[in-house]
Amino acid sequence: MDSSVLSDDSDYDIVSPDTSIADLSHGAAASTILEPPPSEAARETFNTCQLSAEEIQAFVRSSLGLSLPMSQGRTKRIYVDGIFDSFSVRNVLHLRQAKLSFPSVWLVVGVFSNDMCDRFGTPPALPEVERIEIVRHLRWVDEVLPIGAAPWTLDTQFLVQHKIDYVAIEEGATVDPSFDKLRLKGYDEMKKNGVRTTALVL
Repeated sequence: MDSSVLSDDSDYDIVSPDTSIADLSHGAAASTILEPPPSEAARETFNTCQLSAEEIQAFVRSSLGLSLPMSQGRTKRIYVDGIFDSFSVRNVLHLRQAKLSFPSVWLVVGVFSNDMCDRFGTPPALPEVERIEIVRHLRWVDEVLPIGAAPWTLDTQFLVQHKIDYVAIEEGATVDPSFDKLRLKGYDEMKKNGVRTTALVL
């Protein structure tokens, strides 16, 4: 390629505030996550977009039956999975709440493979490599499992292998008659296993 057609940095204005998304550490979970405030229209449209980290953590404390406020302590490994094909604000808000559910979170995301989606009757429009790349670039996500590593039905072996503390599932999933029964079976299995991993409903 002719180097004369390449732009140099003088063509761009680079703005760097005192703190930015670049400050988020991927080696360890950041203790403070800064984000632009939602617009007024977003506040009126999406009831969870304006929840603060403290409000989300209070909800999680209540749903898990924890009486004391959460201390910084050990970083929690939270797992979220899905197809992530027709990506929507619902997906983003779910990942945001999972990331902010404890003072320090490492958010692991599993993206279902095309073969698995086809097998269970939900063929995606995009190939898994594209869906993984979309998820990988979201500010809330710390780790995305490689292609084919996300199981349709969770089990204890998978959770232990990936050192998962909590699985964040969408609110209402366990009572939704249209929700996949095999995936629900995995959540039920986790509940039976007790303290090690609890389904975190957001």
